Amino acid sequence: MDYILYQVDVFTEKPFEGNPAGIVPDAKGLTEETMQKIATEINVSETAFVTPINKKEYQVRFFTPECEIDLCGHATIATFFTLAHKGYIDSIKDGALRVYQITKVGRLPVDIYFKNGQVDKVMMHQDKPKSLGTVNNLKEISEALSIKLEDIGIGNREFKSEIISTGLPDIILPVKSKAILDNLKIDFPKLKQISKQYNVIGLHVFCIENEKKVEKVYCRNFAPIVGINEESATGTSNGALIYYLKKNNILKKDTLIAYQGEHLGRPSEIFCEIEQTENDYIVKVGGRSHLVLESVILI
Repeated sequence: MDYILYQVDVFTEKPFEGNPAGIVPDAKGLTEETMQKIATEINVSETAFVTPINKKEYQVRFFTPECEIDLCGHATIATFFTLAHKGYIDSIKDGALRVYQITKVGRLPVDIYFKNGQVDKVMMHQDKPKSLGTVNNLKEISEALSIKLEDIGIGNREFKSEIISTGLPDIILPVKSKAILDNLKIDFPKLKQISKQYNVIGLHVFCIENEKKVEKVYCRNFAPIVGINEESATGTSNGALIYYLKKNNILKKDTLIAYQGEHLGRPSEIFCEIEQTENDYIVKVGGRSHLVLESVILI
C-alpha cells in the first residue's frame, strides 16, 4: 500500500529554515513497527502519523528516528498546517478553527488561523504545565556544557534550574548572556547520562538580553537521550520555558517569542502564550510553516 508523506519546515515562513518534520496524513493500517521504520528512514527529528477520527479529532503519534515520544510541539504545528493546507481539513476565510489532537498525553486543542482562506499560523494547547522539581547539583550540568557555575542565572540574580513538563519533561536552565549560550561545548555522553538520571527528554538552555522588558528569549535545546543532539526548534520545551518565566515572576506579559536554531543554520521563531486561570495556567505554542516536500512511501 502507498502512503503520502509531507515534509514541512516549522517555525519559519522560508524553506530550509526552522525545524523539519515529517507528516503521514493518513496512517491507517500502519503498524507501530512500520511507523518507527519510516521515521528512521526519513531521519528528521520527529515524524507524525495521523489517523483521522472525525472532522474535529485526529489521533497523532510521534516518532523520532530512535523511538516513539508522547508529544511533539513542532510536529503538531506541521501536522495541522499540512492537514489544512492540503485540504484534509476544510479551510475558512478568516479567523481561527479549533480541532483536537488525541495524543499519549491526552486530548489537546489546536487552533488553526486563516487569512483570506490560507493557513497563517497554528497554535497548539499543551498539556497542563507541571514543575517536577529543581536541579540542585548544577556542577555536573555546567561541566556537560563546558561553562562555569557563575554563568548560570539571569542577570545578577540566581534562579534555580527546574524540571518542567507541558507534555515532555525538560530541564530548564538560564544562562547569563547570549555569548555564553553561543559558545556552549556539549559533552553529549555526559548530558545523556544526566537526562537518564533526572528522567527528562533533554536540556533547554536560554538567555534573556533585557531582563527588565522580557519579550524575547534565545534558546538551545539538547536531547541526546532520544537521538537528537541539538534541535532547531522545540515547541514543548518553549511551552515549559514560558511557564518557568511566568511562575518565577520574570515574565510580566502573557506572550513571548523564542528564537532558536541559529547555531544549526536553521533559524526559528516560536510564538508562546500563557494564560492564568483561577487554578492553573494554559500554555500555547505555535508559529508558521512552509511545505518543502511531497512524496509517496511505497510499502
